[in-house]
Amino acid sequence: MAERAAPFYCPYCGDEDLRMFGETHGQWRCGACQRVFGLRYLGLASDWTTAVVPSPESPASSAAPAATEKGLKP
Repeated sequence: MAERAAPFYCPYCGDEDLRMFGETHGQWRCGACQRVFGLRYLGLASDWTTAVVPSPESPASSAAPAATEKGLKP
């Protein structure tokens, strides 16, 4: 299995000081703005007008509930 690519910059402030965060794959912490965010694969879309078809490997839950369980602001 190929290793997944890591984000190059924070989607909020643009800084490149990112560290892995949390116990779940795809969670990152920005060293500059202290924000925590998550990235995950949703699935494939057949075109621009239809909904995403979920893949079997994508989790059903979102990263927001996990953040609030840890006491973080969504």
